[in-house]
Amino acid sequence: MRWCDSGSLGRAGTLLALLLPLWELGCWGLISASGGQNQAQHTTVGPWEMLRRHKRSWVWNQFFVLEEYTGEEPLYVGKLHSDVDKGDGKVKYVLSGEGSTSIFTIDENTGDIHATKRLDREEQAYYTLQAQAVDRITNIPVEPRSEFLVKVQDINDNEPKFMDGHYMAEVPEMSELGTMVVQVAATDADDPTYGNSARVVYSIISGQPYFSVEPKTGIIRTALPNMDREVKDQYVLVIQAKDMVGQMGGLSGTTSVTITLTDVNDNPPHFSRKNYQYTVLESLPVASVVARVKAVDADIGPNAEMEYRIIEDGPGLFKITTDEDTQEGVIILQKPLDFETKNSFNVRIEATNRNIEPAFVHLGSFSDTTSVKVTVKDVNESPVFSTQLSRMVISEDARVGTSIGRVSAHDPDTSNSAIRYSIDRNTDLERIFNVDALSGVISIAKPLDREVNSVHNLTILAMESQDPTKIGKGFVAITVLDINDNAPVFAIAYETLLCENAAPGQVIQTISAVDKDESPSGHLFYFALPASVVSNSNFTLRDNKDNTASIVTKRGGFRRQEQMLYRLPVLIVDNGSPALSSTNTLSVNVCDCDSDGVAQSCGAMPYTLPAGLSTGALVAILGCIITLLVMVLMIMSMRQRKKEPLILEEERDVRENTVLYDDEGGGEEDTEAFDMVALRNLNVIRDPKVRRDVIPDTHTFFPYPTSSSSQPVHNTLPDNVVFQKFIWDHLKDADVEPSAPPYDSLQTYTFEGSGSVAESLSSLESLSTDSEQNYDYLSTWGPRFKKLADLYGNSDGNSNGNSMLS
Repeated sequence: MRWCDSGSLGRAGTLLALLLPLWELGCWGLISASGGQNQAQHTTVGPWEMLRRHKRSWVWNQFFVLEEYTGEEPLYVGKLHSDVDKGDGKVKYVLSGEGSTSIFTIDENTGDIHATKRLDREEQAYYTLQAQAVDRITNIPVEPRSEFLVKVQDINDNEPKFMDGHYMAEVPEMSELGTMVVQVAATDADDPTYGNSARVVYSIISGQPYFSVEPKTGIIRTALPNMDREVKDQYVLVIQAKDMVGQMGGLSGTTSVTITLTDVNDNPPHFSRKNYQYTVLESLPVASVVARVKAVDADIGPNAEMEYRIIEDGPGLFKITTDEDTQEGVIILQKPLDFETKNSFNVRIEATNRNIEPAFVHLGSFSDTTSVKVTVKDVNESPVFSTQLSRMVISEDARVGTSIGRVSAHDPDTSNSAIRYSIDRNTDLERIFNVDALSGVISIAKPLDREVNSVHNLTILAMESQDPTKIGKGFVAITVLDINDNAPVFAIAYETLLCENAAPGQVIQTISAVDKDESPSGHLFYFALPASVVSNSNFTLRDNKDNTASIVTKRGGFRRQEQMLYRLPVLIVDNGSPALSSTNTLSVNVCDCDSDGVAQSCGAMPYTLPAGLSTGALVAILGCIITLLVMVLMIMSMRQRKKEPLILEEERDVRENTVLYDDEGGGEEDTEAFDMVALRNLNVIRDPKVRRDVIPDTHTFFPYPTSSSSQPVHNTLPDNVVFQKFIWDHLKDADVEPSAPPYDSLQTYTFEGSGSVAESLSSLESLSTDSEQNYDYLSTWGPRFKKLADLYGNSDGNSNGNSMLS
């Protein structure tokens, strides 16, 4: 199969003349490598075949298509032709591979290949296709499948772009000419292997003459030497990148570069003033700020950091430090000022850069000096004690009024006012001391006791007589010397235990003593028994000569039944001058001890339990007693508890309601607040069950008269029988009522009796019976009941009224 490329014809125009005799081979005689190999296996190689073979070895199986083609017709790519194709239409050309149907089409008769879409090399640089010639009828390949490439030929359709965007760079000021600052880079999407479409050169559009850029590398360098940050510290450059090696018609892109000059220490410090003057009060406290000075430096950051020092006058009175935030020199007072001694100072101060660069030392000295005059202003000062802390000593037995010592203060001002003294009573709450207001002599006002307070610290106040607001303070420490005025006593409260089986000569207690007094050579105590008990037969005392003594038994066989406690007086004498003594009593308890001498029980004999009663039985009895006591208390508490009714609905509990039925009006409204059935007329046959909705099944605890099916009317019975029957019926109802409280109660009911001829006029009777009643008898009661007879009578003349009320 041979390939014909329109692009190849244009690029190989010079070869046409040389290869024109071979034109009949067909389009350069370009035969696929596969076809040439197969043919070489079955033919004899001759001179002509060798020449033909030589042309077949030059295989060019790729086509070229110009990108971004904008024509209206499909772009011709190339032509496929098979030697088998005789032009009779029996051979069909088939194209497959990348874009074979969407981008590239082939004329199956002629083998012409066209591109139907606009191609972009930057999206896809080449396409791999397969071509094959097949029999049109049988679709059997007449030649093997061949693969070829369609390369998209680049045009300059992409401008250079700076992918990093805006550049930020720094370079030290005062840099040498040609110092590299930063490198910029632009990329071009065009094909770098074809033509000059992707060959970029750089140039500066804005930023000259301070900086330059290398055309090929994009490296930006300084174009001027010794650029000064203090003059201008920032530059903005516009860099252009242009393809086609910068030739006419090339595309370009730009970016901006901001270059900042960084600071170097090329400027010395400088005081804006050569002389400063400050005034301070002589009362200014030590460590206070006297003044602030500042040297100006055009540099910034660490290059502007300062160090200050005092080079003349007042090195011991003042000191200077650097404020790290403001780089100011802070002058601080180190000693108190005294206007009367010296009222002005001249201080010479030097400021020096902390970080000096050797490269710029040749520019000059990186330091500057200034003078600061400090004037002291006089103030009215408080009195000053000649000795701030006075130490005095007094004996403990000194009498009241004895002088201890004297304090002295003076007015430091030139006026030299008189001084008055007093004691700050917060330091002498018990007012043990006094001070003379004029002389300052301190004396005793109350007796001293070293054992209570051995050192008294007093604050003495000194006030000017002309200005009492000016008060000076002095301090006095008074030490009280000890005298032997306290007798020795036992060191602790001893609890001495003596076993009943103690043997004679046994040490039962070792005692020591303490003395509140202070002995210069140390305490030495002597122990002995008073003469009255030396000859006792129970105990003796042995002085150990080391400020301790031992109590020793003289006999054995001590018994608690005979004596449980022994009291032994002990005499203790100190070595003071004069010597003091005291008698202390030692209590000795007789104890029952085990075989090792450990006390088991001491003091009174314990109560002996019966032999047959064990400890467990005693505990059980005690538990029973406590349980019974708790039960009794619970029963008493329950009895005292207030009984509350179980019925919570007030409208249903009518037992304690008193109903006054002495009016004739009201009608049916009387039934709204009460159970009217409970108050119905007794002349009506009673139902033994109060609750009609519940049939009580509870058995009663008392016998009641058996109610017959037909009970006699109450008004036909004697009065006592009526009342008895009435009470029994209601008692029975209350007894069988499920909701009634579980306790007896007195229920009172209003009863009109059975002697009334008119019986009851209550309308409540209608609630307990459904039977018709005859009211004709009302007409016989006289004129007062005529109206009722007309309303309720059954005569023909009252039929209208009855029908109206029925």
